[in-house]
Amino acid sequence: MFRLWMKPRPAPPPDLRHSSGASKTSFTISRDSGRQQQDSGTIVQLFNLTRRSLLAGLASSIAAPVMARAEQTASLPAGAAKNATQNKLATRTGVVADRNESAMVTQGSAEAVRGAIAMYEEIVAQGGWTKLPNSKLEKGVKSKAVVNLRERLVREGYLDLESLGGDSPSTFDDDVARALKSFQYNHGIYTSGRVDSRTYAALNIPAEQRLFQLTENLPRVTAYAEGLGERNILVNIPALQLETVEGGIVYARHNVVCGKLERPTPTLASKVSDVTFNPYWNAPASIVARDILPKFLEDPGYLDQMRIRVFDGVGGPEIDPRTVDWYSVPPDRYHFRQEPGEQNSLATVKVNFANKFMVYMHDTPHRELFAQNSRFESSGCVRVDQVRMFIDWILAGQDGFDEAQFEMITATAETYVMPVKSKVDVRFMYLTAWATEDGRVNFRPDAYRLDGTGFIYGQPEPVAEM
Repeated sequence: MFRLWMKPRPAPPPDLRHSSGASKTSFTISRDSGRQQQDSGTIVQLFNLTRRSLLAGLASSIAAPVMARAEQTASLPAGAAKNATQNKLATRTGVVADRNESAMVTQGSAEAVRGAIAMYEEIVAQGGWTKLPNSKLEKGVKSKAVVNLRERLVREGYLDLESLGGDSPSTFDDDVARALKSFQYNHGIYTSGRVDSRTYAALNIPAEQRLFQLTENLPRVTAYAEGLGERNILVNIPALQLETVEGGIVYARHNVVCGKLERPTPTLASKVSDVTFNPYWNAPASIVARDILPKFLEDPGYLDQMRIRVFDGVGGPEIDPRTVDWYSVPPDRYHFRQEPGEQNSLATVKVNFANKFMVYMHDTPHRELFAQNSRFESSGCVRVDQVRMFIDWILAGQDGFDEAQFEMITATAETYVMPVKSKVDVRFMYLTAWATEDGRVNFRPDAYRLDGTGFIYGQPEPVAEM
């Protein structure tokens, strides 16, 4: 079994198998079996020792012509993969319990990040890596650019040093493809095994920037791990993923939709209180002002179409919205409530937990958003892909709850609140870099531009106002 400090874990594809049913989607990840536990001191030591030896050898092995390549700058394209199809998603929803994978954040995550920091400090001390020329490379291509790519992957440990001295280092072979897929997987990029524009941009982010990301995220990882129990839900906003976790091991991963840049999702720590089936949607005043009222003023039939009722305060009498001068009344003066049903913004179910931001996790009638790689589309709450599987996990073992009960309850269209009896911790996290106990160093773009601000918990400032 390989270790984080020696080489990144192999990526899932080409062994990614995707199947869907009425309620579940599963995928399998090809990886070594077994899991070795290391104490924190060993992690840091092995990071240091391995990188020193690897980089020292690399410095003396790479020929000058290879190092003296053309340098070009690159940046991650805005809104990349906005129109991605389902079969080109960077991440998938599915159960991975049998793969024994460590969660994004565990009690050992801080030490894993410290080890990664030591590794990248060594990379930076050795000069980092040189930017790759802009070349579209894929399996079968033979060129000097492939040598450059091999060197880049060796620098970060995705390929062994011996890869540069093989029979045909200029050929894009299976080893390069596998290493590139691992790189793509750890950076939230569709694992094509080809150097596309997003992969090229990620490869050319300087080592100094990666070290900065890891350093910035160490306090976050430390804070998010504090107080985690046996069962927890981890939402990583930059990764647009949710993990259900048992004993530090991932049960399943779900793609999620998070807050728009101008309406960011907050970070928080809480515990699940209840699951509400067929929920009402109580529209926040901000959404009433920004979205609902403008549509109503343009189309007086909009509220009826969307089954939104207006009340004189919470619990007050219902009023006719056409009798109100909305240009002179603040939006929080009245209570807007959407009835359960097909058009409800929360769809079939929502998951509640105490927090001051009035956010929750929920189903959505707009499931087409899960077929995009960029999913910053909500007003702050978190929409969960394959929500039935998610609810099954939360309520597992409670009063005999099963999928049949889910169907029966939701079919009634009656609102039903089920308290959650087991302890399930919730973390909404903002991690642009993290290292797992089982061997991955991961990076994501800083969507909300919070790196360098000291941000850990709270409501981020909007990136841009509408």
